Amino acid sequence: MLKDFSKVETFLTVVREKSFSKASKKLGISQPAVTQQIKLLEEYLDIQIVDRKKNGIKLTTAGEELYKVALKLEKHLLAAEREMLRLVNKEVIFVLGASPVIGNYILPDFLNDIQEAIKNNVMLKVEDALDITEKLIDRKVDLALIEAPIFQEGIIYREWLEDELVITSRSPLPKLVKKEDLLSYNWICREEESNTRKIIHETFEKMDIDCKSFKVKSIVTSSTAVKHTLMKANIEETPTVSILSKHIVADEVEQGLLFTTKMKGLKLTRMLYLCYIKDRKHDALIDSVINYIMNKHDIKA
Repeated sequence: MLKDFSKVETFLTVVREKSFSKASKKLGISQPAVTQQIKLLEEYLDIQIVDRKKNGIKLTTAGEELYKVALKLEKHLLAAEREMLRLVNKEVIFVLGASPVIGNYILPDFLNDIQEAIKNNVMLKVEDALDITEKLIDRKVDLALIEAPIFQEGIIYREWLEDELVITSRSPLPKLVKKEDLLSYNWICREEESNTRKIIHETFEKMDIDCKSFKVKSIVTSSTAVKHTLMKANIEETPTVSILSKHIVADEVEQGLLFTTKMKGLKLTRMLYLCYIKDRKHDALIDSVINYIMNKHDIKA
């Protein structure tokens, strides 16, 4: 194993300066020392990588391939060095971006733990998935946690957590409901453009349930607004219901303020994702946060 990366640095400098003598001046070592380091590198790899010419140097075919690999190695080493400095000096605030369900109802339970785990200050920005993705591309966010991504080139998407959507009401509900129950309830719905509504519509459609037949009481533009509207609904013989993430209503269900149910044979789910820029896949700080979040097993469900 090549443990001394100075030989790789010497090789890169020789290639860039196109001369052993110029490389020695650049590195502050003698020309024989440069020659010796290149020789040791060739012996280690058992290939010739440099041809010395009167007007400079020329890489062999193997040397050209080594140069490409060495450039990648240098890039990763520099990135690692920067991240170590960030970890030690805490020069940069790590910015997490999250869509509303994740940012408002999941991350707050362990945001401080993330900060402790990586020994670095953490900021959380909560916006819709599209805006958070744009901030990720613009490098205003280090790591994004979103549902319903629009997959784009240059971004790595990792499946993180399955989010279950449940029928929710202020009125007590049976353990399981039937198709005819859904058609009898008063509904609070999301706007047609929302991802939640699309998932519900597509899933119900597969079960031959027409959402257009629902008795819609009101339409609101966010999951939080749906929950607040449900909380203010009258407790009547005909329940007012909506479909929300279990994470959004977990506390209210535990306190007996809201009730949830499911339909037999129906499970509404969506996947939550961790997203980061491809050229930061070797970023030590991002790796630390991802490893912590991926290994977090006690997230409320």
